[in-house]
Amino acid sequence: MTEQKKLHIGKISGVFGIKGWVKVFSFTGHRENIVKYSPWSIKKNAATQIVEVIAGQLQGQSVVAQLKGVNDRNAAEMLIGWDIYVDYTQLPSLKSGEYYWSDLIGLDVENTEGIFLGVIESLLETGANDVIIVQGEERQHAIPFIHQRTVLDVDLEARKMRVDWDADF
Repeated sequence: MTEQKKLHIGKISGVFGIKGWVKVFSFTGHRENIVKYSPWSIKKNAATQIVEVIAGQLQGQSVVAQLKGVNDRNAAEMLIGWDIYVDYTQLPSLKSGEYYWSDLIGLDVENTEGIFLGVIESLLETGANDVIIVQGEERQHAIPFIHQRTVLDVDLEARKMRVDWDADF
């Protein structure tokens, strides 16, 4: 895996069975999609490993994966707590107006009056629409991510977003 920008897509959270399968907490939109990305770059503290996913599936409410070279429960237990990353090049291409959440985190946000509202700290999935959490100097704003209504422009190169949102709301 190259030293390109990596996306944090999950965490190894436990073990499954005795043959070395791991339980995975997935950050992907459909949690079972995490097993489609291989190899993974897994990290814990200063240590990094590249692992190949050879099988995976939903198992009840969890996702489980079989990793090449991890053949027993003891080896799987050693991976609990490791974060899972993939290169951006492994991700599907997006349509115009679509963004990966990780690309939006850290963008400066200003409204149509040119007032700086803050920086995107996180995003929430609410069912109806996603919500961007913008941390300003004096307040936090929860702004619905509705393209061309509240979110007017996204410029990833300039690291800016323009929104139709009242600074006092």
